[in-house]
Amino acid sequence: MDISPLQEARYAYAPKLPGALGTDPASVAVELGEPTEAVADRDELKALFKATYGKPIARFVPGKANVGSRRPLKVGVILSGGQAPGGHNVIAGLFDGLKRLNDGSTLIGFKGGPSGLVDDKAVEIDAKLLAGYRNTGGFDMIGSGRTKIETSEQFAASLATARKRGLDAVVVVGGDDSNTNAALLAEYFVKEGAPVAVVGVPKTIDGDLKNEYVETSFGFDTATKTYAELVGNIERDAASARKYWHFIKLMGRSASHIALEVALQTRPNVALISEEIEAKSMTIAQVVEELVRSIVARAEKGMNFGVVLVPEGLVEFVPEFKALIASLNELLAREAAAFGALADDAARLEFVRSRLPADSAPLYASLPADIRSQLAMDRDPHGNVQVSRIETEKLLVALVERRLKELSKEGRYPGRFSALAHFFGYEGRCAFPSNFDADYCYSLGHSAALLAANGLTGYLSSVRGLEKPAREWVAGGIPLTMMMNLERRHGERKPVIRKALVELDGAPFKAFAAARGAWAVETAYRFPGAIQYYGPAEVCDRPTETLLLEKAR
Repeated sequence: MDISPLQEARYAYAPKLPGALGTDPASVAVELGEPTEAVADRDELKALFKATYGKPIARFVPGKANVGSRRPLKVGVILSGGQAPGGHNVIAGLFDGLKRLNDGSTLIGFKGGPSGLVDDKAVEIDAKLLAGYRNTGGFDMIGSGRTKIETSEQFAASLATARKRGLDAVVVVGGDDSNTNAALLAEYFVKEGAPVAVVGVPKTIDGDLKNEYVETSFGFDTATKTYAELVGNIERDAASARKYWHFIKLMGRSASHIALEVALQTRPNVALISEEIEAKSMTIAQVVEELVRSIVARAEKGMNFGVVLVPEGLVEFVPEFKALIASLNELLAREAAAFGALADDAARLEFVRSRLPADSAPLYASLPADIRSQLAMDRDPHGNVQVSRIETEKLLVALVERRLKELSKEGRYPGRFSALAHFFGYEGRCAFPSNFDADYCYSLGHSAALLAANGLTGYLSSVRGLEKPAREWVAGGIPLTMMMNLERRHGERKPVIRKALVELDGAPFKAFAAARGAWAVETAYRFPGAIQYYGPAEVCDRPTETLLLEKAR
């Protein structure tokens, strides 16, 4: 295979480890804390997870290791859900950690996500295979998938695979849903008397799998730095050409962590934060007015250009839009046959408009035709609106343009408005991991190996103190049940790991809120540039602004 010079150089990068993990594994002991409780719904979760609820937090410290942890192990690994930079380094850390414990240990990669465990489709990961993936992006070594192990047949098949292959542990690399699945799998294996530990690893570029003990999910650092480079490039172009407003949608459906972090790195004129919009019960018209204020103020200074950041899931946080989406989902589920029988798009759109409730119909009618079409026609397998496919950035451009024309007629807008829309999403999911993510993921993999070796099932690999140099990081494991609550899914109360949304009283949002007024009117752009892999640590190993603000000492 013909590889790039950077790819070859990254293969040779030696990730840094926390001090406790960098020593001989025989000198790493497990320190267990007090029993833990879930974040909510404790009695119900205790009943659901009889065998694994309430486990103590685990921490790896210098000391004499358990003798049993040095025997040869056979461990399976699964990549679950969407890609995130650093996944291959989790596998590398897991492989190297197992081999350091005992060179006779074996790592099995299940292909295509959780379905690989159910269907027993796997490949042995050896040093030769791994050499072509260290410190590089993607999940292509073994692939990923979004299968949920939820039926009794799937659980039984997973156990059969684990027994057939003689596994000591299964490591699930995924986000909140995937790690909820890992917790259920751990409970099932214990209930069935199978000595197979299940360990999770926190992955998602969205940054919404975090809490006191999981300071960030892996991939967030690299993805936001990738997006920030692109946004910074556009800011430089905007300030050079001085004729376009750029509306940029960024990934992050359930939370606005990506938009907030990129804003902190690049200082755009406007960055919309979904959680704030929901907290203030803002209408779409009020969101548009916020954008228009910046555009008018800059036009009065002769600056008919700017940059706006839009979170992917924005419309689900606008209360009136949320109600519209719920009404559409109900209407099209109830009248699916009649809707599907209509001959053309115009008839379908009129069908929807005429049957929506009175509180939702006016909003629907006011939207541009292409957005109305996306809301009515783009459905997921469950019949719901595919919110991630709604071109929110183009919706805002159209509504802003409409409002500016009104102001122009009234003599209240002296400028000219020309807009370009962008969506940055997949560009960030498989980037070469930053040094931070390369180190963090490798450490998470090592930590997962030690959790497996010590039979600690139902745990999430954890590395803390991430604002410090890697040698000062603290590795261990957090009980998965500790992060759970119950939520209504498909009409039933289900155990899930609680998503972490942007906290409006948190340090990152407060820092943004204190500065955005000036950014809206001035041109205060900041240009992060490309991710740097070689050079001063303050450039190459720097964590996100979010992490630095949250952990400020």
